[in-house]
Amino acid sequence: MKKIWIMLLAVLPFFLQAQTKEELINEVKANPKEKTSIRAIQRVGGYDPDFKEMRELFKTLDKTVRKSTEGKMFERYLKNLEQVAVGKKAPGITQFDLDGNPYSLQDLKGKYVLVDFWASWCPPCRAENPNLVATYAEFKDKNFEILGVSFDKELGPWKKAIEDDNLTWKHISDLQFWNNGAAIPYGIKAIPQNVLVDPNGIIIARNLHGDALKEKLRAILK
Repeated sequence: MKKIWIMLLAVLPFFLQAQTKEELINEVKANPKEKTSIRAIQRVGGYDPDFKEMRELFKTLDKTVRKSTEGKMFERYLKNLEQVAVGKKAPGITQFDLDGNPYSLQDLKGKYVLVDFWASWCPPCRAENPNLVATYAEFKDKNFEILGVSFDKELGPWKKAIEDDNLTWKHISDLQFWNNGAAIPYGIKAIPQNVLVDPNGIIIARNLHGDALKEKLRAILK
């Protein structure tokens, strides 16, 4: 019971401060000279950010904010998001597998690959895993693979989650938590997220889950 109360106290401020997208946009427009508006823009983007929408809002900020350290970092984040939009070449990823050997996204060239960003400590990720297991069972023999990229920080929990959830595809990580080397080039600030890459390494979809992912794969893997 004590743990439950601690968790509730931790998330309570988030719910008290919860705002609609429209409210966040209005907040940004009303405070163009405040650096806090950068964080509001990021919240506008939400789980699946639209870099074009966020960039237009960013342009409304005062020059002093845009040229600040925070502003430059956010602008770089927007550029990274643009580089992993649908139609762009997927950035390379090379990290270590469970045996400590380097493995790359490029090693799967010639296949359709779902790059799945997740972690053992992430409840939504673990909840999504049964859907991925079912998807993999249906399409693994049709030139499709999954590459799990974990934002874990310890080998033990990462390995145990893979075994417990029966995730039989290839897994890699640098065990750097949110500083995972793939986080910046892919603009990852929340998990689970994924990108679907075609045999030529081109991103053809982002953040497809459950039935939406299966429908997409059925359409392309005829």
